Amino acid sequence: MILGVCFAFGVGLLLSLNRQVNGRLSLATSPLVASFCNFLIGAALLTTVGIITGILTWPAVGHAPLWTYLGGPLGVLSVAAAAWLTPRAGATTTTLLLIAGQVCTGIALDVISGRTPVFWATALGIVMVAAGVWLQSTARAARD
Repeated sequence: MILGVCFAFGVGLLLSLNRQVNGRLSLATSPLVASFCNFLIGAALLTTVGIITGILTWPAVGHAPLWTYLGGPLGVLSVAAAAWLTPRAGATTTTLLLIAGQVCTGIALDVISGRTPVFWATALGIVMVAAGVWLQSTARAARD
């Protein structure tokens, strides 16, 4: 479990860095161009790694249900939105808002799938994220 926690934390570090880099690119171009570059370069890298390792095979890809391919458009939307929001709201506020949305969606998906979360822990998590968003926006408003 510790390895999984460390991995998730490391990915979280990279996600914040990704949003910052895409945000800077979106200021020089546009959120759409930043997202396009993000996914084009990522697709090229994944394709290369997949071909070299032999993991990327077309028959395996074709057996998934059609709705499971919605991850691509959802990813484009989230990357473009974060690329637009990060330079305007800041990395911390953007991250807190994204986490708040993810927590709410995660709760809904857990409830729908029958894995009802522990209420007190979930409620505390939501309150902490909401407090973080509020504190960040209040501090920013006071500074500006």
